Amino acid sequence: MENAHTSGNEFDSLIDRHGTASIKWDKYRGDKYRDRDILPLWVADMDFAAPDSVLAALHERIDHGVFGYTHAPDSLVDAVQHYARKHYQWGIATEWIVWLPGLVQGINLACRAVGQDGDAVITATPVYPPFLHAPRLAGRELITVPLIEQAGRWSWDFAALEAAITPQTRLLLLCHPHNPVGRAWNHDELNTLLGIARQYNLIVCSDEIHCDLLLDEGLVHTPFAALDAGFAERTITLLAPSKTWNLPGLGCALAVIPDAGLRARFRREMTGLVPAVNLLGYVAAEAAYRDDSDWHAQLIATLRRNRQLLADAFASSRMTTTFPEATYLAWIDARSIDPVNPLPVFEAHGVGLSDGADFGFPGWVRINFGCPTALLQQALQRIAPLLLGA
Repeated sequence: MENAHTSGNEFDSLIDRHGTASIKWDKYRGDKYRDRDILPLWVADMDFAAPDSVLAALHERIDHGVFGYTHAPDSLVDAVQHYARKHYQWGIATEWIVWLPGLVQGINLACRAVGQDGDAVITATPVYPPFLHAPRLAGRELITVPLIEQAGRWSWDFAALEAAITPQTRLLLLCHPHNPVGRAWNHDELNTLLGIARQYNLIVCSDEIHCDLLLDEGLVHTPFAALDAGFAERTITLLAPSKTWNLPGLGCALAVIPDAGLRARFRREMTGLVPAVNLLGYVAAEAAYRDDSDWHAQLIATLRRNRQLLADAFASSRMTTTFPEATYLAWIDARSIDPVNPLPVFEAHGVGLSDGADFGFPGWVRINFGCPTALLQQALQRIAPLLLGA
């Protein structure tokens, strides 16, 4: 495999991540898998180098040589505010921002900051696994409602959602855009959710970490909190640069919480438990939000090409895959291979995916196509017998 920036297009270069303690690439090492040749297309971690602007900012900060305790610089706050105004037409007040070392902590904190022990949290499945774990860890009841799938397109079952809400339900966990089904919820869907949340007096925590990975032409992200100024104080919005600019190992995220009381409780739940963001995380985040290069456009072009490659590969298969509007993740119905646990079959063919059971949907798998096209082509060649025979 090549090192970074050794080909004309950095998105075509496969960077060798072996020996870097990569969670993604080390999964299939060791005794359990006997160092089998399995291509890892599972965890939401792309195989692309971060933008040069981010790398330059990190090098400059490292050259300073002192790595003391650090708070979020004013320039980072300004970068986030400017980015939100430019891309989402959303004004974020400085005091609304709470910095976090990761978005998963934000999901867990939201469950603790809303309601009391024994209250309920509702969400729709399939969904990012921490949505299913965080409520119980916070002493809350978890209520799940399945999304509806028709011809590879997923939508809400609003009637089922309303029917599942109980008098103890306090919080709706929303994934927007959605992981793993890849929907970028439209205004009608978002406004219906808003109406339900208002009717049942729910607070909405919206995970919007994939909001800058919109693949369909013409899509524009609307933060849930920006739908209605009167409802914004009942929202917690979770954001991070980690997915779009591939910075997950640097650990920097933020919660946007307009209501002072809810924000104070959220902060209280952090006390003594949630560490501060490290200074290199802050530096990388600011550089990412200020980046005006063509890196992001090249990324989207690469992801669109890979999405089409997947769609073509699955077109004649009994297995169906989503054609995601957003994210670099595709959701595959593999129940024709095994209705409960198809993942080992893919691994036996040399491709490692995410297990749908972790998302609340056994029999499904998730593939990460945020990689050089040649790597995805290699993976599809390996599972070709499954596509042809399924």
